[in-house]
Amino acid sequence: MANQYLLARDTVAGMEGTAVMTDSSGKNRVLFQLTKIKTVADIQSTEMKVVGTRVIQDKAAGAKQTGTATLYYGSPYFTQMVLEYLHTGVMPYFDIQITNNDPTNTIGQQVMAYYGCKITSEIPLSILDADTQMLTLDISFTYTDVQMLQSFTDPVRLGS
Repeated sequence: MANQYLLARDTVAGMEGTAVMTDSSGKNRVLFQLTKIKTVADIQSTEMKVVGTRVIQDKAAGAKQTGTATLYYGSPYFTQMVLEYLHTGVMPYFDIQITNNDPTNTIGQQVMAYYGCKITSEIPLSILDADTQMLTLDISFTYTDVQMLQSFTDPVRLGS
């Protein structure tokens, strides 16, 4: 049997998709100014040593769930969250649904939902920069739960 491989047409284009934020009031907001978003689950582990072997084993001990995003400056959503926290002492939480949907491939789309998101980084309240044509802001956040609402499928055809 010949080696099989992924065809280029079934890779996922990074710009094809959407991200929708649901704010603490339940309102859905398309993050149309988004240039990049990435979520990760960093699996934490604990080392285990036992007498009788020099092998050091690892045991899963939890997962740290974080995300980062870059947006064009001008979105009021995150500024409003910071101001709410500063004025009330209550930090607003939000949910994000990210859809990868490249219509040129045969693997379909993937939809992931992230719940209990909270800002964990500095948020610029005002920016002026004479050297920058398009202002951006970077945010970091954590989330408490994640669900896969729809997954990619296997490619219709592989190369050989």
